[in-house]
Amino acid sequence: MEEEEFVIDKWIEEIKQKTDPQEIGMILVHNGVVRATSKAGKPVKAMRLTYDRDKLDAALQGFEKRNGIACIKVWINSGDLKIGDDIMYAAVAGRFRTDVFPVFEELISFIKREIVREQEIG
Repeated sequence: MEEEEFVIDKWIEEIKQKTDPQEIGMILVHNGVVRATSKAGKPVKAMRLTYDRDKLDAALQGFEKRNGIACIKVWINSGDLKIGDDIMYAAVAGRFRTDVFPVFEELISFIKREIVREQEIG
């Protein structure tokens, strides 16, 4: 992994400690993992992944300004990944699920579409 390996529990604790308790009622977490098959159902042996850190950082600033969102954290793995390796962790914290779910879904889709470049190795 490119960055120091971390534990999601540490993120959650950090979010709780640094966020006003009146602004946080939910933390939603995503863990993307390298699958053994492509979306088309073809076998995959590995994945090569790169991403644009600057573009991610800029996007996160915008997502964190959304109404009801208190904190967002994202970690993306890069390099040659094998089946079962973690691709990404993302956490979105906010007041209510009606605030968090739409931003969470949009964030994950944006990262997949605009930030990461995946090459499946078959």
